[in-house]
Amino acid sequence: MSAVTAATPVNAEQTGRRVEEVLDRLTASGDPAAAAAAEELVRSLMDFYGAGLARILHLLSSAPGEPSAGLLGDGLVSSLLVLHDLHPEDRDTRIGRALDSVREHALDVVDFDEESGSLTLRTREAGGCGCDSGASAREAAEAALACFAPEVRAVDVQTAPAGPTLLQIGTAPTGAR
Repeated sequence: MSAVTAATPVNAEQTGRRVEEVLDRLTASGDPAAAAAAEELVRSLMDFYGAGLARILHLLSSAPGEPSAGLLGDGLVSSLLVLHDLHPEDRDTRIGRALDSVREHALDVVDFDEESGSLTLRTREAGGCGCDSGASAREAAEAALACFAPEVRAVDVQTAPAGPTLLQIGTAPTGAR
């Protein structure tokens, strides 16, 4: 068995989807005993790894300094902690951490609707090139939030209105003469 390292990253969202697909196939196979056994196996493994992660957090929290900061900044570790309801940071802090990881999109939180899981963000207006930077910002935010704040199920990115046009000193606006 090979150890997972930084050289072989694991995508938590893809792994979760893969587990669901396998369970769905077993359910569709028509063998309810096999499907029930598979679901029990997944629950048992989740309990086992959740207990291990809780123990790791306990040991880290009792260590001197702040050794958990690196763990909380890692997407895979963070997603596991959230999955097992062990993450020590609240939702808003984790959303902020996710958005910090896609800082190049300059996203600000406008609103979060807990009931629907919809997060509304605002980004600066595209720089006149006519390209849709909102779509790439949304995709980047969705990918980061999947690890750090999976309770965010939908992301809407609004473009901030352009600010007032600055005038050069000594010139009048067009049509003001």
